[in-house]
Amino acid sequence: MSEITLTYAGPVDFDTYGRYRPGGRPGPRYPFQGRITVDGTGEFPAEPGRYHLYVAAVCPYAQRAAIVRSLKGLQDVVSLSYVDDERDGRGWAFRERRGADPVNGFATLREAYEATEPGFDGHVSVPTLWDRTSGRIVSNDFPDITIDLGTRFGGDPDVDLYPEELRPEIDALNVRIYEYANTAAGRIASATTEAEYGAARRAVISFLEELDARLADRRFLFGSGITEADVRLWPTLLRFDLSDNPAAGISERPLTAFPNLWAYARDLYRHPAFRENTDFTAITAPAAAETAAWRIRVAPLHADWDEPHRRAAV
Repeated sequence: MSEITLTYAGPVDFDTYGRYRPGGRPGPRYPFQGRITVDGTGEFPAEPGRYHLYVAAVCPYAQRAAIVRSLKGLQDVVSLSYVDDERDGRGWAFRERRGADPVNGFATLREAYEATEPGFDGHVSVPTLWDRTSGRIVSNDFPDITIDLGTRFGGDPDVDLYPEELRPEIDALNVRIYEYANTAAGRIASATTEAEYGAARRAVISFLEELDARLADRRFLFGSGITEADVRLWPTLLRFDLSDNPAAGISERPLTAFPNLWAYARDLYRHPAFRENTDFTAITAPAAAETAAWRIRVAPLHADWDEPHRRAAV
């Protein structure tokens, strides 16, 4: 096997490269949708050491892939590396702050996309799952990546993030988590009228209240065990007070004002898989900007995530 030459992209340079834009490739935003198989068939059979996960500390979708990898104990099965926190028009890149690409020696993640589809002009996203054997991307479809990490590689048999009997319920809740949590801040921030803004805010606050009530008599969303739904929700809760709420003006009430939800979020943070894949320096509050008078102003809140949660007996 030839030695990899580790290279770095130059510094972020908006004057030269501009802001990142996803390109004009037709079709789905996440076009690589290969799946890992457990029976040895298909293009991408589950094999230890074959696959590599590219992630970013700033990205909640990438963070949850890293969390699942840790929860299942796959650190020696699927390798992982980080792209830099910032991106200019070149997209995600490898710089000294987060380290070089240890698999291919790419300077930018776009090179992985172009190696998979020459001339690729679409969205370069994380997480990206790479296949060392074929030298191409398996998937950049983030919901499939966490499901495959959680179900296709074995790992810790005591951790079942996607139990067969709960899958319809988990899938149904995940749809709502995506709409009212994962993507809510962007939708609220982009509202152009007071009516649109108010309706979007109310829907999100109502969902947070629903989750808070749900967690009054159960430790996690589906009882005593962590599931795929908890992993999908948690990175958004992590960012709510520090970034999403200040950026979008979602709620006058911070996460800390939802007692069960806040204790639940701290409970998960105490788990090594969540804590060790969290970098608070990558979760930054946006600079204040002039906005419409009908938008609420919310200051970033630096809460104590190490405060005891007292949920073990729930």
